[in-house]
Amino acid sequence: MNRILCSGLVFGIICAGAVAGQKAVVAEHVTVYREPGRFGGWPANHGIWSWGDEILVGFSAGYYKDQGPDRHAIDHDKPEEHLLARSLDGGETWKIENPAAQGVLIPQGKALHGTVPPGLQGEESVNCPGGIDFTHPDFAMTVRMSDVDAGPSRFYYSTDRGKTWNGAFELPLFGQKGIAARTDYIVNGKHDCMLFLTAAKSNGREGRPLCARTTDGGKTWSFVSWIAPEPKGFSIMPSSVRLSETGILTAVRRREGPKRWIDAYLSEDNGETWRFLNTPVADTGVGNPPCMIMLKDGRICLTYGYRGEPYSIRARLSSDDGKTWGEDIILRDDGGCRDLGYTRTVQRTDGKIVTVYYFNDHKDEERYIAATIWDPGEPGEIEK
Repeated sequence: MNRILCSGLVFGIICAGAVAGQKAVVAEHVTVYREPGRFGGWPANHGIWSWGDEILVGFSAGYYKDQGPDRHAIDHDKPEEHLLARSLDGGETWKIENPAAQGVLIPQGKALHGTVPPGLQGEESVNCPGGIDFTHPDFAMTVRMSDVDAGPSRFYYSTDRGKTWNGAFELPLFGQKGIAARTDYIVNGKHDCMLFLTAAKSNGREGRPLCARTTDGGKTWSFVSWIAPEPKGFSIMPSSVRLSETGILTAVRRREGPKRWIDAYLSEDNGETWRFLNTPVADTGVGNPPCMIMLKDGRICLTYGYRGEPYSIRARLSSDDGKTWGEDIILRDDGGCRDLGYTRTVQRTDGKIVTVYYFNDHKDEERYIAATIWDPGEPGEIEK
């Protein structure tokens, strides 16, 4: 049984019942966005950014509709908003913001989940003039798709911590049939930035991960490399961290037949070439993307949703640049069904971790955005 420490929108919970190969931690769960009859979902598709204890995260807000056990419970005939949630106190409390109120529409893609609100079609994407300062202290960028299989993607950027956005700016197709972008980038310098994207496979279906780069502040983007071979199933949704001046680690969501897992790839030449490293997570239920961050103490933290029983939000830690991974850390295991996960994670100034995701208490209830605040301990304390 889970032991509730206090009640209300903010509550603490000790995740108990961990089995062999799993560890539980004391965690505080916070409601970020929840409205009856609504569907809050997919932070991994949008992005998360932080400046000290100020945290900003994007997510989708549609309308709840039961589509059966194998589909997301969202009403495709009603509009889907693309919202932001901001916390000024390290994830303890949140306020919802709507970029569309600024005349900025950050689309999810009509082939994915929902439709845009009437009257908010937004401007067509244009070529970026370049000159973006990726090192600006208040910089944020979100990279979005129009379709999981075909078509272009676009990006938006902000230099005021997401209060206003510039874009949409079109990304090239890099000679592929489609680019399905989610937000994953590494800043190398003032005008130098790498993107980690998913391209359509040769048959037009999703997908295969790649690395792209700009050195002129977003005016032009060049294909750098394929991260992994083209799979029979898919290899999508990369999440990347820089290990050193030339080292980059990327985790990807994998599927082959009924199997779903997370693989890791390593580049030792700044993204020019990649090699398979290992499988940090051998089973994600029916599939969920990874989110990796580098902690202040040099460990790597990987979070993900587990879409199998018990429906849960989990983490793993590595103390050796991803060569080995600790046991599963169960952040919570009280989900009502598999429609959950898509984590985004940052670290607070006090060292605690804030993991944001979408969740449900019961398969017949609304989906909502939640955050778990948890302590990764000292190196070697909980990952082994």
